[in-house]
Amino acid sequence: MTASHTRYLGLTGGIGSGKSTVAAMFRELGAGVVDADALAREVVAPGVDALAEIAARFGPGVLRPDGTLDRERLGAMVFRDPALRAKLNAIVHPLVRDWMGAVERAAADAAHGGLIVVHDVPLLAESGLADGFDLVIVVDVPPELQVERLVSERGMTPDQARARLAAQASRDQRLAIADLVIDNSGSLEDLDRRVAEVWADLQRRVR
Repeated sequence: MTASHTRYLGLTGGIGSGKSTVAAMFRELGAGVVDADALAREVVAPGVDALAEIAARFGPGVLRPDGTLDRERLGAMVFRDPALRAKLNAIVHPLVRDWMGAVERAAADAAHGGLIVVHDVPLLAESGLADGFDLVIVVDVPPELQVERLVSERGMTPDQARARLAAQASRDQRLAIADLVIDNSGSLEDLDRRVAEVWADLQRRVR
């Protein structure tokens, strides 16, 4: 196979679903991985136009004294207000798309044979980008288990965890865009087995 046969997959899941763990497993199996969160951080780095635009729209209070973005403060603002969240996404998402091409090529080069590139995109259902991928994989967890994990693993209160879930797409909205679903409601061993099964399926699809 040549790089022209590369398949670009979208991987998403709600907060606390284990999506990043799944992305790491795919990388170990030989996929190239594009981290949309890392790209989102790059497009708001000091010196990038988006940072100035965010400060202009949300106020200078979203910048730290060193001029970098205070992601926690900005996050607290947009999680409370869907209109502000949409305004932020309108700034960041187009830039992420623009930067993605070069990163995709690098990820394809890093993949074993360049056949499968997985885009780790936390807000794929919210961004409207699902149709841009050959397949969409959703890491699925019941909301009550997400809350439990956010409380036990990230130190949130139950109310804080539920607020974070409410600020994202619903479980049904994510499943509606899924071509493949990875259930992560069990053990790490269960997840590893399920990811291996999906990887084998993807290999068959590519070839």
